[in-house]
Amino acid sequence: MLSVHRIRFIAIILLFSSILPIKVLSQITKILGKVSDSATKEPVPFANVYLKGTNIGAISDFNGEYFFETYNPSDSISASFIGYISQTKAIEKNKFQYINFELAADNILLDEVVVRPGENPAEVLLRKIIENKETNNKKNFDYYQYEVYNKIQFDANNITDKLRNKKILKPFKFIFDYVDTSTVNGKAYLPMLLSETISDIYYRSNPKVKKEVIRASKISGVENESITQFLGNLYQNVNIYDNYINVFDKNFVSPVANFGLSFYRYYLVDSSFIGNKWCYQIMFKPRRKQELTFTGNFWVSDSSFAMKKVEIKIADDININFINDYAIRQDYDKINDKYWMITKDYVVVDFNVIENSRRTIGFFGHRTTTYKDFVFDKPKENEFYSTPTNVTILDDCYDKDKTFWANSRHDSLTVKENNIYIMVDSIKNVPIFKTYVDIIYLITNGYYETGMLEIGPYYKMLSFNQVEGLRLRFGGRTSNDFSTKLMLDGHIAYGTKDGKFKYAAGFLYMLNKNPRRSFGASYKYDIEQLGQSQNAYSEDNLFASFFRRNPSDKLSTVKEYKAFYEHEWFNGFSTTPKFNNRTIYPLGSSTFEINDNGKIKELNSIKTSEISLEIRYAYDEKFVMGEFERISLGTKYPVLGLRYCHGIPNFLNSEYKYDVLQIGIKHWFNVFSYGWSKYIIEAGKTWGTLPYPLLKLFPGNETFLADEYAYNLMNYFEFISDQNLSLFVTHHFDGFFLNRIPLMRKLKWREVAHAKVVIGSLSEKNQKYSILPPSSFILTKPYWEAGVGIENIFKIFRVDAIWRLSYLDNPDINNFALFFSFHFSF
Repeated sequence: MLSVHRIRFIAIILLFSSILPIKVLSQITKILGKVSDSATKEPVPFANVYLKGTNIGAISDFNGEYFFETYNPSDSISASFIGYISQTKAIEKNKFQYINFELAADNILLDEVVVRPGENPAEVLLRKIIENKETNNKKNFDYYQYEVYNKIQFDANNITDKLRNKKILKPFKFIFDYVDTSTVNGKAYLPMLLSETISDIYYRSNPKVKKEVIRASKISGVENESITQFLGNLYQNVNIYDNYINVFDKNFVSPVANFGLSFYRYYLVDSSFIGNKWCYQIMFKPRRKQELTFTGNFWVSDSSFAMKKVEIKIADDININFINDYAIRQDYDKINDKYWMITKDYVVVDFNVIENSRRTIGFFGHRTTTYKDFVFDKPKENEFYSTPTNVTILDDCYDKDKTFWANSRHDSLTVKENNIYIMVDSIKNVPIFKTYVDIIYLITNGYYETGMLEIGPYYKMLSFNQVEGLRLRFGGRTSNDFSTKLMLDGHIAYGTKDGKFKYAAGFLYMLNKNPRRSFGASYKYDIEQLGQSQNAYSEDNLFASFFRRNPSDKLSTVKEYKAFYEHEWFNGFSTTPKFNNRTIYPLGSSTFEINDNGKIKELNSIKTSEISLEIRYAYDEKFVMGEFERISLGTKYPVLGLRYCHGIPNFLNSEYKYDVLQIGIKHWFNVFSYGWSKYIIEAGKTWGTLPYPLLKLFPGNETFLADEYAYNLMNYFEFISDQNLSLFVTHHFDGFFLNRIPLMRKLKWREVAHAKVVIGSLSEKNQKYSILPPSSFILTKPYWEAGVGIENIFKIFRVDAIWRLSYLDNPDINNFALFFSFHFSF
């Protein structure tokens, strides 16, 4: 289960999606505005907007809009552009304000100018940037290290007076004193969480290692190793020099990609000294609509052609969910007068369920990262780089006092940021807050927490199947208040049709969380659908009860004792030995029959004892961890899996000797900016003479709920083998075709195509020994199915049309069907 601390952190953010600004306490002056033509009201791009008497300013974008914030304002702000009369306006210090300019044309008669076609100077500079990437990109050092200060803040935005006056928020009125306004889009926001970390980063190129040591961490009201690790530096970097910048698992084309001219138009708009470096400013915008691109500007040094400043944001019309804005600002400096390194990195994301809404509550996520104390090509001992995990959190990480933070922060906190810590602690002391946390936890995790016990999951408490009739289930597990090392769980169920009780109980004990080391054991006596994929809805899931293609009459009763030990040797590589004693009883229409020396013998049960070893390797995989469970954030490399199993005869009433070997590989990857693909390859072989429930039952699906890991038009038990090879391939086009159809573009639907194939065989010994059910067959040729789908319907639904392409004459099958599923993605 996820950490209660983490749930409280999420709850703080979700709960206060309902409040608005009243007073500003920080000492930052924030200005947002627009420059337009006074006569035509058209926007004036590339206008200079600056604070008089300072070097602080901005260039208006293609929509004439500008923004900036400063701690050192002057009394007035000016806007100017060639052909227009400059305009100056007064500003108010230490507050947010909109200041718009309407510039009047300066009717000056100019001498005749002859303009001849030539090469765009911005494109010349772009080619120079590309030519010098290898020199300027920090990936090219053998060794380097630096210190990182990382500050992350989450805020509730789009808060109206109506929501602010709701009764549910009356206990929290005091939080309205902490409001601020964003210069990205002018939305007022209430800070809800602030985290700070100070880390040391160490990099070695061969063999490649990037290691982070988190020396200090401070999270408003939360002390959790997983959040600290996730809010560190390693998981969040944006490298402007890469051809693609990954934003929420989508490949956006970098403005300095090697092929950038195919996606962007570039404009040289200014040149100036930044520090002691003469630099050129280039603005850019997408060539086409709804492609994964940015808009913005960057400054480039004139001699090294290294990036000096970057300001980019995602294009307004792209096909992405829940994101109103995503902006990046980066500063680069030349270290030791030799190496160009990023020294400041600011990212802000505006999340909202309804894009571009100013009424629906949303959230800002800000991240400010600064870098200093660079050291190049001074390697450490090899043992230093050889640690089980690539993120290390020091023991005294959470124990730093105010003096340490005051001296160690790269930038001091504003008054508002300092007050976030006070506000969050105050919220947690309001009694009704615990009730709101419990409700959110129930919705997001399926369990209701009551002291040391969590009851649920609620979607399994009531279900229906042909064998049990109405199934009533009550279950639960211990909470983190009981223990953060030991979790107990169990359930009891009753079927109104069969009149039988079923039950299960187990425990999990955590020896170490990172790297993960744990052991556990369980016992169950319950029904089970053999031949169901690991991804399928379980038989006691309420949703599975309503969306069946066939009656659920192929169930079995299983009595099982299981024990395991999981050992993660280093990040991404783990081994898990298991012991399993299992008895299977046929139910419903299922029967277990064998050929016993020429006579058909019906088995009342099948008993096995087996030991197995599972090996999993996922290079550079990242996780967010709770106390007992962890959520994979994936890896860009293939994930390899191997499982070997040995059946032990005559042990704890076991009746069979066998060996099973399964090997698999799965991988997802972006295909340039044309969506993303995923493939799964599996191969397996079973040695031994066995009844069919112990052979390979290919995962079928007898519901209308699509299952990525099953053959959706294959029935349970339809094909059985003892050796097999399968391939699943899926490509998500992310709207590549539909975005080009004007009537479909606004819907933001996305296309999916997929295919599955399996080949296999059943040995002659098993064909003679095991009597297959009447509806079961042996593969004599490949089984194929393929489909196309539309996802992102109302942002959460997906519909697939799937065709079965072989074995079309088998009884009781569907050659075509529509399937539904829930699918959440950005």
